[in-house]
Amino acid sequence: MSPNLIALDWGTSNLRASLLDGGGAVLEQRSAAAGVMAVPERRFAEALLSLCGDWLAAHPGCACIASGMVGSRQGWVEVPYVECPAGLADAAAKLVRVSFGDAHVLHIVPGLCGVGADGQTDVMRGEETQLWGADLPAGSCVVLPGTHSKWAWLGEGDRVLGFQTHMTGEVYALLTQHGILGRLMELGGAFMPAAFDDGVRLGLERHAHLLHTLFAARTAGLTGQRGGGELPDFLSGMLIGAEVASARSGSSDGVPAVTLLGDGALCDRYARALGLAGIAVQRAPQEATTRGQWRVAAAAGLTGAAQREGRR
Repeated sequence: MSPNLIALDWGTSNLRASLLDGGGAVLEQRSAAAGVMAVPERRFAEALLSLCGDWLAAHPGCACIASGMVGSRQGWVEVPYVECPAGLADAAAKLVRVSFGDAHVLHIVPGLCGVGADGQTDVMRGEETQLWGADLPAGSCVVLPGTHSKWAWLGEGDRVLGFQTHMTGEVYALLTQHGILGRLMELGGAFMPAAFDDGVRLGLERHAHLLHTLFAARTAGLTGQRGGGELPDFLSGMLIGAEVASARSGSSDGVPAVTLLGDGALCDRYARALGLAGIAVQRAPQEATTRGQWRVAAAAGLTGAAQREGRR
């Protein structure tokens, strides 16, 4: 099938572009280190045309859609959040149009916001599109590991009922790179599963006392209980274990099962920690972001017959 949509996953560090056909299948992909924080002087149009200008020239009928931090305050234009509970159709109705280049239009997907049980506001940008692309059943609890990991609960009709953000990855980076805990660590070595598992168990059991428990990542090195190569994974396990315990304690059903949505070694760590917590784990399909972008675009009338009629 001929190209029908250009889908952009535009995050903080990277820009990934996918050329899709009318059924949402990927025809071609490319990427660049052109995340929103790497674009000089807010020249977002130039960054987009540098990566995808040839696609736009060859396929002028293709609509363009983007999700992620490109719609944040630091991005191309700040797109208002849609309040949870919210579904795919709600986001499709709130796309923000940005003109660029030679009469092109980029449609930016809004993020989601919600108020938690603690009365505090939570937000996500980009993860909502992944959730809609994963096509999971109502009642699913979905964990999206990352610098700021998300725990999301889904309802009927693709609706995101609510979610929690856990700053686990950022805290780990700060503690290892800018804190005293990192002084005794040997970073970048092979994964130490036993040390990680010990950390997970400690985090699960002592999550309510995390600010005290974290100091064990220093004393274990000072006393020779653990080598420098073990300490990073010990700390990682503690933080992920505390995250799992915290999310589970705030859920009415105790989270008996979750779906992991993401790629790579970080998801493997979460699967291991969730297993130690007695939580059943399944993996979401790959390429959920691109699939979600296509589904939002279709709901907004940007693909197929609607696009060919010029309603971009």
